[in-house]
Formats: sequence, C-alpha cells, structure tokens
Amino acid sequence: MTRPAGCERCTVRPRAERNSRFCHACMPGGPQTPPPCRRCGADDDYYASGLCHSCHGSAPARVGACLDCHAWGVTKATRWLCRPCVTWRAGYDLGDCQSCRRTLTISTRGGVCRLCRVQARRLRPAKGTLNLAAANSHGTQLFLANLHKAATRTRRGNLIPAAPPPWPVGRPVTHEQLVLVDVAWDLTRGRAGIPPPRDGELAAALHQVALDHAADHGWTHQQGDKARAGIRLLLGMQDTPGARIRISEAAVLSQAFVTIRPVLEILATVDMLDDDRVPPIRSWFDQQTARLPPAMTDELRTWLDIMLDGSTTAPRRRPRTATTTRIYLVQLLPALNIWAHNGRTSLREITTDDLVAVLPAPGASRSLFGQSARSLFRILKARKLIFLNPCFGIDTPHPTVNPPMPIELTALRDALDSPSPARALVAALAAYHALPSGDIRRLQLDDIRDRHLRIGRGPRERVVLLAPPVRQRLNTYLHHRTARWPDSANPHLFIHPRTAARTDAVGPRWVRLTLDLPGNIDAIRQDRILHEAYATGGDTRRLCDLFGLSINAASRYTNTVREPAIGDERHHRTVPRNPGSRNPSIHPPHQPPPALGFPPEDPSVIPNP
Repeated sequence: MTRPAGCERCTVRPRAERNSRFCHACMPGGPQTPPPCRRCGADDDYYASGLCHSCHGSAPARVGACLDCHAWGVTKATRWLCRPCVTWRAGYDLGDCQSCRRTLTISTRGGVCRLCRVQARRLRPAKGTLNLAAANSHGTQLFLANLHKAATRTRRGNLIPAAPPPWPVGRPVTHEQLVLVDVAWDLTRGRAGIPPPRDGELAAALHQVALDHAADHGWTHQQGDKARAGIRLLLGMQDTPGARIRISEAAVLSQAFVTIRPVLEILATVDMLDDDRVPPIRSWFDQQTARLPPAMTDELRTWLDIMLDGSTTAPRRRPRTATTTRIYLVQLLPALNIWAHNGRTSLREITTDDLVAVLPAPGASRSLFGQSARSLFRILKARKLIFLNPCFGIDTPHPTVNPPMPIELTALRDALDSPSPARALVAALAAYHALPSGDIRRLQLDDIRDRHLRIGRGPRERVVLLAPPVRQRLNTYLHHRTARWPDSANPHLFIHPRTAARTDAVGPRWVRLTLDLPGNIDAIRQDRILHEAYATGGDTRRLCDLFGLSINAASRYTNTVREPAIGDERHHRTVPRNPGSRNPSIHPPHQPPPALGFPPEDPSVIPNP
C-alpha cells in the first residue's frame, strides 16, 4: 500500500482520501469528523483512505501492548504480539484460562494463559514448584515485551555481577621515591623488558576500573585491551609504586602503539593522574620572546599570567582564553621587536610617540593592535609596573563593518538532499534555523524534546520549534547514529568514530568537512538571517528572539533592509565578493536573498512557540 500524500494546508497529517487535497481537520468548512475504519471499525484512530493507523499498511509504526500478555513494546509488524506469545500460540489451542478467566491460548499443563504462567514463574521460590492460584491471587505484574526472561534470570542470581574489588587504601601515595639517575624507558623494541606492576593491589583495582569504564563508554574489545595494557606498562615503569602517574611519563606509550588518551581518561576517573604538562601557549611565548630584553620579557610574562589565570586581588580580572591571548601577542610582537631594536629595554620606556610610530595602517589591523596595546599597558599600569599608559589619547576606531550579503544556494540545496545523514542534518540546522558552528557542535541528545530544540544553557537558553524538514533529517540521522554506534555514551548529538568512545563534542573542522560547501557556515547563517529580515520587514525584536542576537547585531541586518532603493543612482555600486565564499555573490545588496526553494508552507525559520 503506497503512502498517502500530505495535506496541502498543514503538511503534517495525510490527506483524508486519495482524491482529496486536505485532511479532515483542514477540510474547507471543517474540521470534519473522520469516519470509522472500514476494516476494524475503530472510530478514534483514523489515518487515510478509510483506514486507521493499525490497519493502514503505510501508517507510521506505533508501539502498543501485546494482545495476549499485555507486554508493552510491540507493533503492527508482529501483529501486535510479542515473540514468546507468537510461539505460545503456535503450540497451544484456545480455551478459558483457569486463573484470569480470559478466553485465549492456554497451555495443556495447568490450563492457564502465558501471562499467568510467567507471573507464577516469577514468584516461584528457588527449587520450588509453580503455585498458579497463589501467584495470581493479588494481580499480575506486567513487563516489557521480550524482556521478562532477563529479569527472571537476574532475580535468581545467574546474571548478577560479582562485587568489584575495593579501592586500595592509601592510593595514591603521598611520598615520592627519588632516583639517582633518571633513565627514559624505550618501548621501540617491544614490551618484554618492562617489569610487572609492583603494587598488585592497585593493578587489580585499576584493571576493574578500566573494564567498567570501557563498558560504560561502549568501547570495543580492542580499545579496552590496549588501554589496560597501557596501564600495566605505566605501573611497571613507576619509580614510586602507588603514586600518581604523570602525563609526561605516559607519552612513552606511543612507542608501543598504545593510544594515550583512553589511558589518561581511566586514570583521571580515580585521581591517579598528575597533569604536569606545560600549556602550549607558554612554550610558544618563551620561543617568541627569546630575543627580547629580560626586563621586557618579565613584564610581558606578568601580563600573560594575568590574561590566562585572571586575578583575584584588586584590581580583579577574569581570565581570557588562550586564543585571545595569542592573538593579542601576535599583534604586539612586531612592535616589541622594533622597540628592542631601538634600544628600549623595558616597557616603562615606551612613550606615546613610540606607540604612534608603530601603528599599522587604518583598518582592521590598526583596530586589533589598539586593543592589544591597551590590554598590555592597562594591566601593567594596574600592577604598577609602568608609570604612564602610553595608549592614552590614541584613537584606534573599529573598521567599518561590511553589510551582510546573500549567498548562492545551489550547493546548500544539494547538501540538504545529501545521502550522508550527518551532512543533511547539519545543512538543515544551518539553513532552517541559522545555527552557528558552535551551537551545532554542542547540541546534546536531551536538547531535542517534543519537536523543540533547546539552544544554550541558563538565562540565554532559547527554545525553537523544529521545522518539518529538519525533523525528518533528524530522525534519519538518529537511526544512523544508533545503528553505527549503539553503545556510545557520548551525550552529544553529533559524533564520529573517535568521539563515539569519548564524551566530548566534535571539533569545528568536522563541521566544516561534513558540510563541505564553498563558503563557511557563518555565511549561511548571515544569509538566512538576512532572508528573515526581508521577510519580516526589518523586525529587530523578531531577529533577536529567533536567532539569539543582540540589538546591535540585529541592527546590522535591519539597516540593510531599510537602505534606499537600488534604483537610486547615488547608491549604485558593484557587488563585492561575499566574505567566506569562493564565488562572488550574484545578488545585489538591496534585493532580498532567495528562499531555499521548499514549499511556501515551510518558512525558512520557524518562530518560537
């Protein structure tokens, strides 16, 4: 039986009849009351073509209770029977149950139905006999379909796991055994020279922790075996048995072809890991400032410490990210090298004239250099390391922001119909709801509830009603995710073969490679926001509610809508190349961007409920 077409008005329910265009609820002059099912007579579950959901062959599968044992979790594909009841019906005949008085298939021994017999078996004592009358005298305990046997075996103790060994007392130890000569281990020739762990109790406890961690995160047997082998190697190479394992010591595992990250995750769960790594930005800082005068380097290191760690003493300051700190230092390094070459040995000697002499040309570089210099000298002035702030009176305004531009949507439409479920869903979230890359990567499975998508956390949380095309691609991707990684404990929506065994989110590079479009995802977001701005006539409040924008960010799009007409000779200009795209935009900046080409009943962005 072919699947009926959707209603042309609501696009959610199927058409009432084959020659109709609407469902019963959307009929002109309606809503109308649907007729009863012409096959089973049900009058409360109409689907299409005179049949209900249960009788129509193409209706969406619904979960119900078994007709015989009332176990929940069966569908019409199995004729509303669980697997044990199908076998039960094949082996016995109809009759009246002696316990529940129902007329259905009963066994030849005892004259009871399968539900009453399962209830008696569940309450039967060990090595005892079935007491059918006593077991069903106070009611019957229902169960999920095809799962009652596992519950029965667990009650008898067949599947109850053994208690894990207790964690050894006093681990990790607080003392440290010093060595006379620190010799690095060499695993390039194999693991034969590594002694067994000297702390056998700790080794047994970590072995059980590794087993539990692998089972909870859906690791394969090979991943779990390699992680346990790596832990045994590190315990055998310890100079202080029972002490925490340093990350620098675990780096030798790569010589034995053991992945280090799973080993570190297991050790971190029981506080057996000592993170002695130097942040990469500090090593990079030492390399970049090696040729600067010592006094200038010390002042820069003070600024670096406050930028990365913040300050809890007055004047207090919140820490910045390593990326922000690196960008600021990259902008300052050319000026610092020039000052050092000119004989300046300390930042105390820098004057306003020295700062003006190294200012870049007006534009984005000048503005970013001004931010970096103000951050540096403001912190040094607050710590009383310099006398005067040379940035005072220097104006480095922000460059003019280019107006948002539409993009060519041909490649985006191809991505929406991609055979890859992940690519189609990422494209749909970017095209219909204009989600940025960060929100897409941080989406979790429990953020999608009742056809709504919850974006963000806390006071900045937004609830968006998912568009029907997005829900369709979401269901396809979830089926693919469950079939590909059924045991993954990663709570994020998008995962790949590496993150399936972990709990962190995918990276920006995965989103960019999965989408695989000439431009980036930010260009798609700008195009969709601009399309909504034109569709709403420049409604700033609507853009803020739909996309989580601030007033200033939304005004960037509404100002584009409110510009004078393109026919005005004073505003004629050449369309610039779209930033973030390899192909120039073919749409004038004053014309609304095109829609995605889907039916008009499905807007590009669904408003909040």
